[in-house]
Amino acid sequence: MHTATRDAVESSYAWGRLAISLLLMTIGGAGMYSITVVLPAMQQDFSVSRGEASLAYTLTMIGFGVGGILMGRLADRFGVMVPVMLGGLGLGLGFIGAGLAPSLLLFCLAQGLLVGLLGTSATFAPLVADTTQWFDRRRGIALAICMSGNYTAGTVWPPIMQFFIDSVGWRQTYVGMGLFCMLSMVPLALVLRRRPPPAPAPVSMQARTAADVAGPRTSTRPLGLNPNLLLGLLCVAGVSCCVAMSMPQVHIVAYCGDLGFGAARGAEMLSLMLGLGVVSRLVSGWICDRIGGLRTLLLGSLLQGVALLLFLPADGLLSLYLVAGLFGLFQGGIVPAYALIVREYFPANQAGARTGTVLMATLLGMALGGWMSGAVFDLTGSYRAAFFNGIAWNFLNLAIVGWLLHRASGLGLVKPWRLVEAGQVRA
Repeated sequence: MHTATRDAVESSYAWGRLAISLLLMTIGGAGMYSITVVLPAMQQDFSVSRGEASLAYTLTMIGFGVGGILMGRLADRFGVMVPVMLGGLGLGLGFIGAGLAPSLLLFCLAQGLLVGLLGTSATFAPLVADTTQWFDRRRGIALAICMSGNYTAGTVWPPIMQFFIDSVGWRQTYVGMGLFCMLSMVPLALVLRRRPPPAPAPVSMQARTAADVAGPRTSTRPLGLNPNLLLGLLCVAGVSCCVAMSMPQVHIVAYCGDLGFGAARGAEMLSLMLGLGVVSRLVSGWICDRIGGLRTLLLGSLLQGVALLLFLPADGLLSLYLVAGLFGLFQGGIVPAYALIVREYFPANQAGARTGTVLMATLLGMALGGWMSGAVFDLTGSYRAAFFNGIAWNFLNLAIVGWLLHRASGLGLVKPWRLVEAGQVRA
């Protein structure tokens, strides 16, 4: 397998490869959003409670998170092409198996093991890690473009799925999605067969010591903390922000159905939410390159909390469309900021494993929040308490990120706002 040279970094090939990664993440992201759309029909088919039906989403996201680490290691050893091809096969078999499942248990197993663990996971963390190796000066915007595929999937798939669910049923829709994923992803994976260029030669010990004083990324104690402690705090922050994020994303279709607006309106709101999330991701990537990951994360988390509060009084169709759109605009840049924070505060030779761990935490947060919101609904008969639950978790995220930013400012590891320019926040 051919390995690129350093001249390929930020070349036309790198941008073309990024476009293929975006397309693959858009296709593979179907596994993340399919449960959101199919939830009401699947719940009725299996005659289960909302919380029991939401368990399929939770297992999918757990598989997604754990699979990201496994697929990342597979990509490190054999190149990103191998896990992506495996992901296409996993998604195909998973959707077909879930569509033919005679019980909720088998449906959940197909979703968790095939769609989540072997399928969608291959089109997230491995592609994100691969992108970081093809860009340096524009890494923030490149990551934002790549990870926009996750939201593009949420924009494209819900209305398509809802159309076919209404036309032929959710089971036939799942089988068709499985066939499409296999036939499209495997050929696209072949474009990624070239291995990334080698990393720059390591600096000398003397230069490394000087870098420890000048910037946070090469320090053995980032932010003056044990590296594993900082990683743990980022993981807790990732779980908490995504528990909050999952409430509207997972349950907006069911919520609209409960309010009497119908599942189709909910699918449109989800599509709007995630479509504007793409815009948010791109803008946040540009912002990340200028003010750094921690500040971008704090800004996104604060705005996400505001949007969750706005959902509480919104019970009309127009107001829900408006708040769903604002939610998408506010929270789209949160998850990509974690990947850049790892690159800012940890040595480059640790970035892959630590990025995968933090991204897994965000996915586990989505899994926990998806199930928790359904369980709270079953207990209270209303989503109002579920929104309050999300707001509380969002506050925890704000507290952690605010403390880390305060610590970084105290140590002189972030520049004053007026002095931060593109490229200054990265080594």
